[in-house]
Amino acid sequence: MSALSDSGGPGQPQLEWRDGGVPVSTRFDDPYFSLSGGLAETRHVFLAGNDLPDRLHPGFHIAELGFGTGLNCLALAQIAQVPVRMTSFEAFPMDRDQMARAHAAFPELGDLAAGLRAGWGQPVIRIGQVELTVIAGDVRQTLPDWPGRADAWFLDGFSPARNPEMWSGPVMAAVGEHTAPGGTFATYTAAGHVRRALEQAGFSVQRRPGFGTKRHMSVGRIAGEARR
Repeated sequence: MSALSDSGGPGQPQLEWRDGGVPVSTRFDDPYFSLSGGLAETRHVFLAGNDLPDRLHPGFHIAELGFGTGLNCLALAQIAQVPVRMTSFEAFPMDRDQMARAHAAFPELGDLAAGLRAGWGQPVIRIGQVELTVIAGDVRQTLPDWPGRADAWFLDGFSPARNPEMWSGPVMAAVGEHTAPGGTFATYTAAGHVRRALEQAGFSVQRRPGFGTKRHMSVGRIAGEARR
């Protein structure tokens, strides 16, 4: 779930497991997914927040800050009926055993999760209709060098209060620069400085009802006509 490392290169996640198998980053003191329903939160925030699956078409490109357990990718693969691409930026990639332990919380995604783990470490991993690339390292370095442009963003780093550098103005500006005309973002946070940074990056930003106990989340769209 983090896209920021101290060294610039990928590091090892520092984990402890709570509440029957929820991975928690001790580095950021934040869980990888909602304690009250990780898959439901992904569907509410990242899928519905980007109007997916309605917008999906062949070649649609989703980008993500914070791959974490891969839950967002698995939820996307569950609904994608056409070939789409996903690029995720992650500073502290889990290993297969850690992912397997986390994936056990989502038995309905079992086959897709097994496919993700089987391909883990390959340059391109195919999970259902999703063609996934994970870019390991510090997003402050890897995102500016990325040649792609996303039609939708999942902004899913650890809490801005605990991982502020990843939600900084320069990183949000890079998100805007790597968004296709008419592209969107969705994130669980409604922190004012994050919304302002995204507005400065060119997005029209709105608050929506959040998931569970979170009162608000944020969504936005950049100007232009969406690709088809």
